[in-house]
Amino acid sequence: MRCEDIHTNEQFRHLSTIPGIAIDLRYAGANNFVGRDLYGSLDCAWLHQRAAQGLERAVELLAQQAPGHRLLVLDALRPHRVQEQLWDHLGDTALRRYVADPARGSIHSFGMALDATLLDAGGRELDMGSGFDEMTELSHPHLEARHLAAGSLTPEQHRNREQLRGVMFGGGFQGIEDEWWHFEMLDRHHVRRHFLRVN
Repeated sequence: MRCEDIHTNEQFRHLSTIPGIAIDLRYAGANNFVGRDLYGSLDCAWLHQRAAQGLERAVELLAQQAPGHRLLVLDALRPHRVQEQLWDHLGDTALRRYVADPARGSIHSFGMALDATLLDAGGRELDMGSGFDEMTELSHPHLEARHLAAGSLTPEQHRNREQLRGVMFGGGFQGIEDEWWHFEMLDRHHVRRHFLRVN
């Protein structure tokens, strides 16, 4: 299915229908590692219904734990054609480990993954110790103990990441080992086999 037709498919839900979140899709502007708008006229503020329900649960948990804080969605549905552009941009570099091979397909392209961070009550992004799409080991959740011990990640930055993970995991998402901002739902092989990919 093409992204231009997603509004006709009841499997998907627009982010604007989810109260309590903020939206800043980074690939819809130049504030990303490619440095340009990759979405153009495409409306990519969508998630699969199942992921949207999980996001709603995460919002509820955050409201209970940290009143006034909000989840900021940095990326949601990412059409397969855009995934190909990200892959091509990185060329034959080691940084390709951070981008799903289009031959397999990104879980974002099925609307079952999103990238997110937290905003405080004043609307400021919480300090996570590294930026969105910062392709360094400092962004790797599985290395946080080492970064804490070395002082390259502060206890406050780690607490912020833990709070983000806590509400997202509570919504039914799981994380990955090398991006603190990325959350997805269900087994990847199951999603690729049984869910509809958006091109």
